Amino acid sequence: MTTSPIDLDPPPAAPLWGPVFALVWLFYLLNPLEDAWKQRDTVSGWVGIVATLAFAVVYAAMFLMLRWKRVPGSPFTATASPLVGLGAVVTEVTLGVVICVAVGQSGTATAVYIAVTCMICLETRLAWALTALVAGATYGATLVVDGWSEDRGILFGILVAGLAIWGIGQAINRNIEVLAVREENARLALDDQRNRFARDLHDILGHSLTVITVKAELAQKLLDVDPERAKAEVADLERLSRDALADVRRAVEGYREMTLPGELARARMALQAAEIEADLPNSTDDVPSEVRELFAWTVREGITNVIRHSGARSCAVRLTATSAEVADDGAGPGSSVPGNGLVGLRERANALGGAVVTTALEPGFSLKVVVG
Repeated sequence: MTTSPIDLDPPPAAPLWGPVFALVWLFYLLNPLEDAWKQRDTVSGWVGIVATLAFAVVYAAMFLMLRWKRVPGSPFTATASPLVGLGAVVTEVTLGVVICVAVGQSGTATAVYIAVTCMICLETRLAWALTALVAGATYGATLVVDGWSEDRGILFGILVAGLAIWGIGQAINRNIEVLAVREENARLALDDQRNRFARDLHDILGHSLTVITVKAELAQKLLDVDPERAKAEVADLERLSRDALADVRRAVEGYREMTLPGELARARMALQAAEIEADLPNSTDDVPSEVRELFAWTVREGITNVIRHSGARSCAVRLTATSAEVADDGAGPGSSVPGNGLVGLRERANALGGAVVTTALEPGFSLKVVVG
């Protein structure tokens, strides 16, 4: 029984292994070549030798041309034009018939290669039709030609060769589709990350820079009219600038690190995703620098509990210079035992001389941190 040449997309590090492994299957043409060589003292013997060598050259040339012409990563489809592919099949069929006439039944080994050529050169339906025709004609010949014996193995070999090449093509196409989907997902994830980063930077800096601009214009106007007030505005301007710079540094050095504007931006996204109506402040300018991180932790812990446990339909965050509160209209935490997040929040509040206050509302729940 004859087996089929099989080709897989080679790894980039070894681009020549594919052709080597595929063309080594030409070894099975040694049987008709040997039979022809035994008859080299006759015309049919030399016809068999030349036809067998020509068949090997045509098959190898077509295979290598299609392989090199195919763009890496492109689907496993017929790369040659229909006429070129059909011409290659007709040429191989003609040479195969000549070999069979010249050397006998051993020439039927060429039928397996013809099936492979059909699969790699022609459209699928036409390829299967011709493969079935070649298989039927070859097996039929083993039944009716004088001196030949029935060979079911050649029938099986032809069909399996076609099926193997078709299956490999389908597997390559599926792998290409999977890789394309992965690349598209990676691109979309990168775009989403860029969009979120841009949105968060806008949330962090947009209002602060607007206030800084307004205060700078006001201070400039007050320099000659009210120097004391202008001095206060400049001091406030310096504080806002330092806070904005600190927020940007944290965002750039460790994207999504703990910052109050960043946590508000995350809270807005999280509540929207949970389909909870959000009432969030547009500014953090009134919050002193020394308590911003604590209030950021308050927002994170409060929003996390609202989404996980409350079943709320709306949530509000309120900020002042001395307090941060997260309130909702849900069912509350659902447990009287404080979680690790609340324990950690109390430790942070205590370190700054503050306190955590939890209150049951009608309906809802309030988590509040007060300092000073």
